[in-house]
Amino acid sequence: MLNYIKVFSGYFIDIQRIFKELQNLNISAIVKDESEYARLGGLGSPFHGILHIHVHEDELERAKPVFENFLLELELEY
Repeated sequence: MLNYIKVFSGYFIDIQRIFKELQNLNISAIVKDESEYARLGGLGSPFHGILHIHVHEDELERAKPVFENFLLELELEY
């Protein structure tokens, strides 16, 4: 995960939507489920169900509009 930056955390459905948009822009993102790592290690996690998207620092500027648009849409819904 060298040079990858966590840029967004959320639930599965939101992460899948954002991940797909990043793929459409040819941005290589990584999705991490830290609760699954903890479970496999025999530990619990207080963040069950929360996933994280990481993008390479070289692609961060191209990825920002995806997150900004998603957050804007959330604001408009509420």
